[in-house]
Amino acid sequence: MGAALLASWPWDNLGFYKYVLYGPLVGKAVASRAWEAASPDRWILLLLLLFGLRALTYQLWSSFSNMLFATRRRRVVRDGVDFDQIDKEWDWDNFLILHALMAAAALCAFPSLRHLPAWDGRGFAVALDAHAAATEPLSYLAHRALHGSSGRLYARYHSLHHSSRVPQPFTAGLATALEHVALGALMSLPLAAARAAGCASVALAFAYVLAFDSLRAMGHCNVEVVPASLFRAIPALRYVLYTPTYHAIHHTKKEANFCLFMPLFDLLGGTIDRRSWDMQRKMSAGVDEVPDFVFLAHVVDVMQSLHVPFVMRTFASTPFSVQLFLLPMWPFAFLVMLAMWVWSKTFVISCYNLRGRLHQIWAVPRYGFQYFLPFAKDGINRQIELAILRADKMGVKVLSLAALNKNEALNGGGTLFVNKHPDLRVRVVHGNTLTAAVILNEIPKGTAEVFLTGATSKLGRAIALYLCKKRVRVMMMTLSTERFQKIQKEAPAEFQQYLVQVTKYRSAQHCRTWIVGKWLSPREQRWAPPGTHFHQFVVPPIIGFRRDCTYGKLAAMRLPKDVRGLGACEYSLERGVVHACHAGGVVHFLEGYTHHEVGAIDVDRIDVVWEAALKHGLRPA
Repeated sequence: MGAALLASWPWDNLGFYKYVLYGPLVGKAVASRAWEAASPDRWILLLLLLFGLRALTYQLWSSFSNMLFATRRRRVVRDGVDFDQIDKEWDWDNFLILHALMAAAALCAFPSLRHLPAWDGRGFAVALDAHAAATEPLSYLAHRALHGSSGRLYARYHSLHHSSRVPQPFTAGLATALEHVALGALMSLPLAAARAAGCASVALAFAYVLAFDSLRAMGHCNVEVVPASLFRAIPALRYVLYTPTYHAIHHTKKEANFCLFMPLFDLLGGTIDRRSWDMQRKMSAGVDEVPDFVFLAHVVDVMQSLHVPFVMRTFASTPFSVQLFLLPMWPFAFLVMLAMWVWSKTFVISCYNLRGRLHQIWAVPRYGFQYFLPFAKDGINRQIELAILRADKMGVKVLSLAALNKNEALNGGGTLFVNKHPDLRVRVVHGNTLTAAVILNEIPKGTAEVFLTGATSKLGRAIALYLCKKRVRVMMMTLSTERFQKIQKEAPAEFQQYLVQVTKYRSAQHCRTWIVGKWLSPREQRWAPPGTHFHQFVVPPIIGFRRDCTYGKLAAMRLPKDVRGLGACEYSLERGVVHACHAGGVVHFLEGYTHHEVGAIDVDRIDVVWEAALKHGLRPA
């Protein structure tokens, strides 16, 4: 069987360079100064503006769809959008390029179309009539044909669109070139009818096309936005306007609800799923969903605040790095930071499912630098406390604290909340037991000596006590003899000799294993001998200045292979990888531990938690 006609896009192999196809239009607009009122090529500027607004329409609907803090109760398909679907829909805007080229060809073929008046109100009635009389029934028939009994057209063409498990606004663009050629032709019919009637206008073209796109994006947004009360007040309206629930049923059943926007044609064709209205009422009212596990994160900085699915889904699906296209968005993101500081509370960022259990990531609306402002301490702790109490009331089993949310100076690694609320049912976890385990298992077997900075911190203490029991000499970099001796006395008497206090970096000039829990400047790194490996638990990670040394990443683990609906990267980590404290909370939940993991790390549990993580399918990243 040969390749189906236009079943793929001609520019599939161009990647990002596909946007060069807009080049001739942009070049012509610039050369003819199309922004000037007297320019004969002003139509090109209007065309480019229209297609820019079309792209923005889908992006705004995508942002809305992924605002779980506002939409999670009215989501039709409850699963998350995974990386596979995001990759599949990466080039969702191919059809916009195609339609732009089709429109440009039409304007070149029919020069009179370039000189439409700005406004003619009569055209709107003509276009609406033509849409109902031609575009809707023809779209319905074409859609039914794609699902025909033979299955050949579906297999060759329409199956691509249905390969996305969770409808999203970008799913509307996931289709073959032939389908979008047909869609573009059907979209043009009402505009052609208005032109034939002598009442077409620029305003009509913009209004109809953008309304068409908005309805397509709405139908695929997976959030029920149409209030059921509207249909109760005007029952006939349910046959004039479809809803996200109505179209989601088509995506799941495939043999019902074929209409473009008007269910009237499903009624006439006998293809309405009778559950549509009951499901729509249920989704409109909202369905509560309680997570079993919550990872309570915080924002790192202004740039990183843009690395979330409801800003740019595709960007959030890749490890974070500062990109040039983020710079114009920085002022807006900065204003959002100020607004969040004043008004916001903890909110849901994303979710995934693991073995049938819902896991959610919540964010405290505070940025990294704010954790070091003395006057902000009480406010941050109040935000964390309210999140814990909310989780407890909802019935969450485990809540894991991320990074600075468990800072010792802030709340004693979570002990503040557990002591204040002794009757908590939700288990509060800092996850640092697994963090320590990940770091310790990175150290090569047979290592006899290590140099440890941040040695008297929570993690530093646990690492030192664990290694000394393995008869590894630990040079603990600290100026506080009192804190060193306190940790040393915790070790069994026969192992205390392996803990050595040092106060100068030069003491480690012959040690090739550095465990870094405190920021190192280039000058301090120079004391490490060539071939040194820097293991890290310092936030942010140190910058690798030494080319003759190697630098480890922050402790992290890869989630089990059976995770579902995961579509966002955790900060700069690879897909499917989470920070060890996040993974530690997951293990706490999967194991069904009933204790809080707060305060000092129980060194005797490091190996227990490590083995439990491996048992459940988590792997070192």
